[in-house]
Amino acid sequence: MVRNRSPEGKAPGSQAVLKLSRLTDYAAVVMAQIARHPEQPHAAAELAEAVSLPHPTVSKTLKMLVRAGLLESRRGAQGGYSLARPASRISASDIISAIEGPVAMTECSQAEGDCDLVSVCGVSDNWQRVSLAVRALLDSVTLAHLADTTPIKLPVQLPIQSVSLAAEA
Repeated sequence: MVRNRSPEGKAPGSQAVLKLSRLTDYAAVVMAQIARHPEQPHAAAELAEAVSLPHPTVSKTLKMLVRAGLLESRRGAQGGYSLARPASRISASDIISAIEGPVAMTECSQAEGDCDLVSVCGVSDNWQRVSLAVRALLDSVTLAHLADTTPIKLPVQLPIQSVSLAAEA
């Protein structure tokens, strides 16, 4: 995830925001387009036109998604890109990880031993809890959900209750 911050550490517009990169957003848009029409392979140029993105950007995104095993690509007249598995079995977390790498709030919540401050920090366990909660939520949102164009009715019940943020006793 990309932190949207100025060099001074303040977020634009005075509110702190965690957000995905544009390329990750584009990957989700392209994947949703394919998921809405899974019966046929899709050419990169056709996808670029359908989602109003530049062809080179869509091509780069498609290659990353193929490399991650989320899409399959076939050459030839009947070729194109298709989902590697059903949209209901591809999570938002899978798409994010394909473009940005593992979902983690901080370096230390991604893998142990990646921080020089671990002995004096005191918050790494809590960041790991937050990362687990975020990952659980992203794992619960599928590509089928992302591809659904039906407006969401608020309030939305989130499955976050399944992740305990309390310290184990």
